[in-house]
Amino acid sequence: MTTIKKYSKLLLGLIFMNISLMIQAQKADTAFIKKPIDYMTYINLVGKSNLSYAAEKFNINIADVAIQTARIFPDPQLGFGWFDNGQKRMKLGYGFNSEVSWTLEMGGKRKARIEVARNQAQLSRLLLDNYYNNLRADATLAYLLAIQNRIVLDVESDSYLQMKKLAESDSIRFKLGVITQVDARQSKLEAGTMLNDVFSAEAEWKSSLANLSLLTGKTKSDSLLYPQGDFSGFERQFSLQDLVIEAQNNRADLKAALQSKTVSQSLLKQAKADRAIDLGLSFGVNNAAYVRNTIAPTPAMTTVNAGISVPLKFSNNRSGDLRAAQYGTLQAETTYKQTELQIQTEVSQAYFTYIAAQKQVNQFKSGLLTEAKAILEGKIYSYKRGQSSLLEVLNAQRTYNDVQHDYYGTLYNYAVALVELERAAGIWDINF
Repeated sequence: MTTIKKYSKLLLGLIFMNISLMIQAQKADTAFIKKPIDYMTYINLVGKSNLSYAAEKFNINIADVAIQTARIFPDPQLGFGWFDNGQKRMKLGYGFNSEVSWTLEMGGKRKARIEVARNQAQLSRLLLDNYYNNLRADATLAYLLAIQNRIVLDVESDSYLQMKKLAESDSIRFKLGVITQVDARQSKLEAGTMLNDVFSAEAEWKSSLANLSLLTGKTKSDSLLYPQGDFSGFERQFSLQDLVIEAQNNRADLKAALQSKTVSQSLLKQAKADRAIDLGLSFGVNNAAYVRNTIAPTPAMTTVNAGISVPLKFSNNRSGDLRAAQYGTLQAETTYKQTELQIQTEVSQAYFTYIAAQKQVNQFKSGLLTEAKAILEGKIYSYKRGQSSLLEVLNAQRTYNDVQHDYYGTLYNYAVALVELERAAGIWDINF
């Protein structure tokens, strides 16, 4: 009866310890509200609410305003004057004058300005498209990372719970004298180590969830987005040659590089137009008061004058601005060729990475994960029957954990490789 009472207390103690550890492991997980969200809803939310993207959109407004500014003609100048002959004793009188002057731009300066502004506005739109394409890909990678971290947390939690059960069983078996105290302590130590791995994986998972909130412009801190889905649906069949052609036709950064050439050419035209000599037009009215001098009295009179002024542009002897614009054109041409070559390289690299990841995924379909799990279950069964050592069980557990990490890591890398390949090719059909 004493033995039964002793074992009953032991079992109750283990149950309370189990409950305490479960609460400890789950406390941080329930401290926030998880809002499930599917991929398409998430990516649409990124496009609508991402603050960095919203800030980039203002470049379009700024460029449109620049077109309006380029249309402005030079402002006229209005001048007024007053004069006094300064001979009050001789009564030579005083007068007023007024003049309107205006610069007449020659050489097509205004047209060149407008062309530059329009080309720069188009460049801003292409750069915005490129920004969104990269944002969409980066947001997708963040979404996939959150799923991967959740899976890693599940793997670590399952491993910990299995080892914890084994440690509880070993504690009972030690009390019964079936195993040594060293084995009981070793299994308990392994369970504690795995619990630390659970905490670490949980922190990584929550950090990735917080990053999703950043990308969606979410401001509330009492809840986190909880991504749905897995790593299925990322299998595609591609041709490298077709992908390169797609990239050359669709990549927004290549279009932007081509538009930069157009902008540089329009800047060169503007630099040439700015060297043209402008004309200054003026029109004025002068009014002289009545001169009451007794020797040469003069009646009041009003005169009208008009004139043209031609600046002497000695600065045209210095062609620095023109040469800078010419060099800018050559630079844009070189940048375009470099971008074109860079895109071909990126597509090739992304394609090879995707094919390699595809082969790795197919390798796991041969049953590596199932085999590792069967070995672990067999070792645990043998250990409980006294036919295997604890070291064999721990090695089998580590092998199974490594295989699980490799398997899910390979699936994750496969999905990431597809995202990077479609980013490089300028295509997009991701949906899972």
